[in-house]
Amino acid sequence: MDVLLTLWNQIGWKDLIDIGIVAILIYQGLLIIHGTRSVQIVLGVAFLMILFWIALSYKLYSLGWVLQHFFDSFFILAIILFQDQIRSALASVGGRNLLGFNSSEATEVEIEEVVEVCGVLSRERVGALLVFERTNGLSNYIETGTKMNSDIHSDVLYAVFQSRSPLHDGAVIISRGKIAAAGCFLPLSKNIEIDRHLGTRHRAALGLSEVTDAVVVVVSEETGSIKLAYEGDFYLCESEKQLRQYLKHLWTHAQIDSILGPMKIEDIQ
Repeated sequence: MDVLLTLWNQIGWKDLIDIGIVAILIYQGLLIIHGTRSVQIVLGVAFLMILFWIALSYKLYSLGWVLQHFFDSFFILAIILFQDQIRSALASVGGRNLLGFNSSEATEVEIEEVVEVCGVLSRERVGALLVFERTNGLSNYIETGTKMNSDIHSDVLYAVFQSRSPLHDGAVIISRGKIAAAGCFLPLSKNIEIDRHLGTRHRAALGLSEVTDAVVVVVSEETGSIKLAYEGDFYLCESEKQLRQYLKHLWTHAQIDSILGPMKIEDIQ
């Protein structure tokens, strides 16, 4: 008890701020890797640290020498191993809108146009891929497609995804209240669990959601089902009402309602 009291008396307000900042950074880092394959990497590193401790304790010189050289370069290895997560975290911090978000009146109209066209495409079994930019910029992906800078209208989106359209195979990216580009190429997901379950359109939607905070809506050409990809997870939209609910949550930067849970990979068709 006396030791704790002495330690507490030696801690100043600057120390508390320092500890608080480090704790927040660690917590945010855990949030970034939560639910991703990076958790397996962290567990692997933890296992190597245990081996290193055993090597030092029991004087296993060869193992200790190998692991010591590994941890000497760990900072560089961590950047390589977690480059996607680091990029996403920095983009999220640097891309925050400090002046506020879009007006609710503007987003209401845009959401209704998107919901309407997704419902029509779903009933007609026409595949579609729509991306909604949030805080992370998507300029590098916009450059891969045909720039449109068009108002968001269901007729325009419907025409883009028709089979005779030269842009129907790519993604439509919506940015700053406009259809920025169509026919855009997106990064495919690195999740090996979905190789046998989903096609390229779904893999692209999931891939972009893994490296940015974008919201991606996918309409399946085979089944007509509507899914929403966000933060590396798919959410099934069983009706236009549910799609509207998801988009309203995410467009205002709110968290997904706990009732609306993500799908399991094996349940996706």
